[in-house]
Amino acid sequence: MGKVLLVGAGPGDPELLTVKAVRALERADVVLHDSLVSAAVLALISPGAQLVDVGKRAGQKLLTQVEINSLLVSYAENHSVVVRLKGGDPMLFGRASEEIEALRIANVPYEVVPGISAAFGAAASAGFSLTDRRTASQVLFTTFSRGDSMKSLGWREVTSDTTLAVYMPGTDYAEVAARLLDAGLRAEIPCAIVSHATRPEQQIRWSNIGALFEEQKLPAPAILIVGRVATQNVREIGEKVSAVSLGRLEAAEVVQQSWLKN
Repeated sequence: MGKVLLVGAGPGDPELLTVKAVRALERADVVLHDSLVSAAVLALISPGAQLVDVGKRAGQKLLTQVEINSLLVSYAENHSVVVRLKGGDPMLFGRASEEIEALRIANVPYEVVPGISAAFGAAASAGFSLTDRRTASQVLFTTFSRGDSMKSLGWREVTSDTTLAVYMPGTDYAEVAARLLDAGLRAEIPCAIVSHATRPEQQIRWSNIGALFEEQKLPAPAILIVGRVATQNVREIGEKVSAVSLGRLEAAEVVQQSWLKN
């Protein structure tokens, strides 16, 4: 019985892979990969390894999740190192739990190799922090579904201090915007759409919730980040915070001088 490695391929830039992930790709006998994995990352796989594409094409699955689970077990019975290569991080919207469960039931040894998720890669490329303490106190990672049963998506818990990272926002940003407004968010709240984060073909579009109704779609994979952090005016935010801090400091100095005199 071989071992299955669930490896995070990150957002696309091969230099963002962990050392452990690169070593796994170099010694893999079989690699089952998603369509989101970039060609640059696939190029690091050992030339002698068998590549199995289990991703989606135009929204259509090549294999069901149950079939993928079965393949992992089957390949592990005949190969030493089987890699399940997933875009981003395996443990975030990667269906890793279902594959781990199948491997456990079949008594197949496994290991998870984390990767950089799309939200972190997108924020780094765009130059803002998801948790800028001046504007954000929490982050919500979510996906967007167009099913009627998912209309709220828990977004009613979002506040003005929340950064919302929407994975797989689809091509109809107007519907996403409508759901955000329905959740109580204001139209002027900034957002950034990042397509192909960290890759040479990366595109970043700065917008706000209200303007999303007219925004043209960007190529998938894309991620939508909503919140006050998703702006290019970081300097302006810093100046406002600095002014408030300076005022408090000056007031504190006045109180200290008065206390020393007394």
